[in-house]
Amino acid sequence: MGVSEELRALGDVVDRLAAKFPALSREHIEDVVQQEHSLLDTGRVRAFIPVLVEHAAKDRLSR
Repeated sequence: MGVSEELRALGDVVDRLAAKFPALSREHIEDVVQQEHSLLDTGRVRAFIPVLVEHAAKDRLSR
């Protein structure tokens, strides 16, 4: 997965989470996604980064 594909996938993650959590601001969701992405950004295998970020962000937003 290239950088542009990963960024597009993360944008899709934000869209899905914003639809799932309409009471939360999009900015807050973007911040959580960015924080989770930064925790995984050093990995060499990039294919699953968006899925892992979405899962972690959804867990945090559900609290």
